[in-house]
Amino acid sequence: MAEIAHTVHVALGERAYDILIGDRLLDDAGAILAERFPGRRYGIITDETVAQAQLPRLVASLGAAGLEHSQIVLPAGESTKSWDHLGQAVEGLLAARLERGDLVIALGGGVIGDLAGFAASIVRRGMGFVQMPTSLLAQVDSSVGGKTGINSPHGKNLIGAFHQPKLVLADLSTLDTLPPRQFAAGYAEVVKYGLIDDEEFFFWLEEHQAEIFAGGPARGEAIARCCAHKARVVIEDETEQGVRALLNLGHTFGHALEKDTGYSDRLLHGEGVAIGMVLAHGFSAQLGLAPSQDTGRIVAHLKKSGLPTTLGDIPGTLGSTEALMAAIAQDKKVSRGALTFILTRGIGQAYIARDVEPAKVSAFLDAMRG
Repeated sequence: MAEIAHTVHVALGERAYDILIGDRLLDDAGAILAERFPGRRYGIITDETVAQAQLPRLVASLGAAGLEHSQIVLPAGESTKSWDHLGQAVEGLLAARLERGDLVIALGGGVIGDLAGFAASIVRRGMGFVQMPTSLLAQVDSSVGGKTGINSPHGKNLIGAFHQPKLVLADLSTLDTLPPRQFAAGYAEVVKYGLIDDEEFFFWLEEHQAEIFAGGPARGEAIARCCAHKARVVIEDETEQGVRALLNLGHTFGHALEKDTGYSDRLLHGEGVAIGMVLAHGFSAQLGLAPSQDTGRIVAHLKKSGLPTTLGDIPGTLGSTEALMAAIAQDKKVSRGALTFILTRGIGQAYIARDVEPAKVSAFLDAMRG
């Protein structure tokens, strides 16, 4: 049995679950599932890239444990979070004759986790599912907390449901197959946890960044600390009525940039978050809320990690400021037309700012465009 290095418990009463973090957990997934969920059948949803790199390991593990399973393989990329591919996943689960008591497995990064979780929430009016995140971004953020969904032409993640997983298996060995750009994009979400309300963690990341990227013990510790942080927030505010919105630091700007670039490889989600966090700190500094030197320190750390930090770092031509503002106005954090941003008073001091003046945001974006 693979060693479970860290266990994080998400205490949500009858819907509580564990996050298991360790090396080569996919190879023991069958045994873990058979012990925790006896008598179930499984529908695996993954993408073409992960199917090549990780699916054989999971299939072998399920087979060794005598667990019946079917597979649905979707295209890779953010554009998969669509009605068409959601329908493909749902119909695939139904064609496999999976029953309500069976389980969906989301094997992949944030796109697959979001889509598979949403599919599980609506098939037969709700099936359970297991997250098996294979990207750093998914392991530290999107696989935890029950946010599921797809994108709309109107904006990112506007269609979905809160649907908690039954279990999260975070296999650290899957991260070794990630392209450097994908790993760096996931690291932006790691940095986010320090910038929200844990200045000490951000300083720890500055000291251990090289070890995290090299795959040393600090990698597992960083993932566990992020998951524990998110678990605490989710327990307090599961459906994002309050404090959970802080987890969206950088996301309002980032989601607008993703929409503007067509949810394409021009800008990965984590890259949009990185730029968004810099913009959020820069805007806060311009408003006189935060020291400008904090923005410089964040930029330096993100650049060292191989992440973009400015609008000029995005390949190609961006749309107009008006187009970006229209995307921001569609963000889920908008309430009755008032703009809500996660702003900051400094590293580790993020807060929810309501009724932000659109004209000030627009002028700031104009300035940032150079």
